[in-house]
Amino acid sequence: MQSAQAAASTDLEREIAGLVTEALNLEVSASDIDPEAPLYRDGLGLDSIDILEIALVVSKRYGIDIKAESEENHKIFRSLRGLAEFVAAQRTR
Repeated sequence: MQSAQAAASTDLEREIAGLVTEALNLEVSASDIDPEAPLYRDGLGLDSIDILEIALVVSKRYGIDIKAESEENHKIFRSLRGLAEFVAAQRTR
């Protein structure tokens, strides 16, 4: 049985996947994005401009500040799950 936290994480992953596909006009549906697949290069094949666009959309939607020079960005944007975990952690502050 799934915990409430895991279910909320999955819902957030789906929500963010929708934001990503819409913001970048991806030809993949949000439900087809593997939460563990890399966002950058391999996986979804995004480039640095795409990642900046995602950061902007996520910042606006969730009121979260993602700094371009942050050492954490490689961890935050490693996958959809990493981004969702970051958003969830910021929302609980």
